[in-house]
Amino acid sequence: MKRRDFSLTAAGAAVVAALPLAVQAQGPAPAKKPVEGADYLSLDKRVPADVGAGKIEVIEFFWYNCPHCNAFEPQFAAWKKAAPKDVVVQRVPVHFRDDFEPQQRAYYVFEALNMVDALHGKLFQAIHTERQQLNTAQALAAWADKNGLPEKKFMDTYNSFGVAAKARRATQLQEAFKVQGVPALGIAGRFYTDGSLTQTMGRALQVAEYLIEEVRRGR
Repeated sequence: MKRRDFSLTAAGAAVVAALPLAVQAQGPAPAKKPVEGADYLSLDKRVPADVGAGKIEVIEFFWYNCPHCNAFEPQFAAWKKAAPKDVVVQRVPVHFRDDFEPQQRAYYVFEALNMVDALHGKLFQAIHTERQQLNTAQALAAWADKNGLPEKKFMDTYNSFGVAAKARRATQLQEAFKVQGVPALGIAGRFYTDGSLTQTMGRALQVAEYLIEEVRRGR
C-alpha cells in the first residue's frame, strides 16, 4: 500500500479499490539476480542498527490496517522464524499520519509485555477478518482486555516513556529508510525494498536474502 494512498482514506475505513497489485503479498516470483535501482534501493546514508557485531538486521515496516500487510504477515512470520542465527528480524510499525500512532504504540505495548506472539496476529485478524474498528487507544485497550491483556495494564504501558520512545524511534527509522509504502523491508541499515519494486512481497523476501548474502560477503 503506497504512502500517497493513505491520504485518500481514514484509518480503519475501506481501502481504495484501485491500489496497485504490485504491493500485494503473493508467492515468490521466478528467481533472478536482483538489480539495484529496480529490485532494491541503496540508501544514501547508512542507518545505525544496535544488533551486535556480526549480526544483520532486517526490518519489516507495516501498519495493522493495511490489507497487504495482513496478507503478508503469515509469510513474513514463517520467514522470520526460519531466519539464520546471524539475522536479527525486527518489526517496525509506521506513522504516516497522526492517527497511525495508536496502532504503532499498541505494537510496542505487545513487545514490552512479551505478548507479540500472542496478540500481533490476532490484531490483524480482528481488523481484517472480524472488521473491528481498532484505531484509537481506547478501542485497542478494550480489545486487548478481551484477549488476555488487562485494559489498565495496556493503557499504563501505552502511556509509558519506553513505549513513547520506541514509537518515536520507529518513525525515525521509517524516515531514514525513506519508506514509501507498506509492507516494506529494510536490510542491514543500507538497503530498501518493497512490493512496488519487486512486484510481489515473496520476491521482496528473495531480494532480502540476496542482500543478506552480499553483506556477509563484505559488500
